[in-house]
Amino acid sequence: MSRNTPQPAASLTGTAWLRDQVCEDLRDRIITGRLAPGDRLVERDLAEEFGVSRVPVREAIRILLGEGFLTAASPRRIVVKSHDRKDVENLFDLREALEVLAVRRAAERADATGLAALARLLENARRATLSGKPERISRANAAFHHQIMELADNELLATTVEPLEGRLRWLFQQIDEPGTLWEEHRRLHEAIAAHDAEAAAAASLSHVRHYRHVAMRMLFGG
Repeated sequence: MSRNTPQPAASLTGTAWLRDQVCEDLRDRIITGRLAPGDRLVERDLAEEFGVSRVPVREAIRILLGEGFLTAASPRRIVVKSHDRKDVENLFDLREALEVLAVRRAAERADATGLAALARLLENARRATLSGKPERISRANAAFHHQIMELADNELLATTVEPLEGRLRWLFQQIDEPGTLWEEHRRLHEAIAAHDAEAAAAASLSHVRHYRHVAMRMLFGG
């Protein structure tokens, strides 16, 4: 087959599916700490581990580089990225702008069905917090925030926030204040359920700024 001959659609779809599976698995390993900052990703070894060719592994690594989970320590050495002070500050700047808007819109637009789902996710987060298991807590709280984005009913906002969600989960895995986090989520839920957009926005802003301070202190000592 000529190099310029289009590949069958099924082949392209299969490659994309494998890439997404590898990418999701590697991303989850980084978020949960199974791959730590500085750990090297070797394309050949990963392809063997996943039982795939090097192509989907290479593409997955490219995606994770773009998302900020990996960095090129040298042209031939890809490692898990360490949290950088400027990157964390920038992440919180974006979170402050986007999440406060999402919470405000959620308070304005949420219907009874959506609010019931948010209440269930808040309860799931409470149970996860009591379990003391960091990965379970992280997933439950991420689901709560994802539902707020659903209630905001703004597709453009959701697609803007989506690439940040994994990095936020990764960051919050490092912050050990699950009880405080749940209590702040409870206040967010109350304001959204009351359709009080101003109170919801204020609670969200306080929430983001509190965790900016906690993150900077725990990661960088101030």
